[in-house]
Amino acid sequence: MTQRNSASTPAADGIRARRVKETLSAAFKPTKLELLDESSRHAHHVSMTRGPEAGATETHFRVYLVSPLFEGVNRVNRSRMVHDALGYEFGSGLHALALTLRTPEEESAQA
Repeated sequence: MTQRNSASTPAADGIRARRVKETLSAAFKPTKLELLDESSRHAHHVSMTRGPEAGATETHFRVYLVSPLFEGVNRVNRSRMVHDALGYEFGSGLHALALTLRTPEEESAQA
């Protein structure tokens, strides 16, 4: 996968990022999972975080997820599946996700 603006998009390795990776890995058994922290691009949103982690700096992520569980599921429902899996995170300060969600077959077609 080619990353745009990768120099300004750090790898996600904070506490929330680790929880997000663990949650997505457990829920979707991905063949590929990439998570980038784009929170610094949205610093003006930090003051709006709420919940037990108010003021958290990990608020915006870009997710690239390839899973066989997406077979036969349309794009909107794939996004719903991911948002549902991360419900706790949205309730505790996660603000937004940029999602690329593919099946292994769709991933192979991109190569």
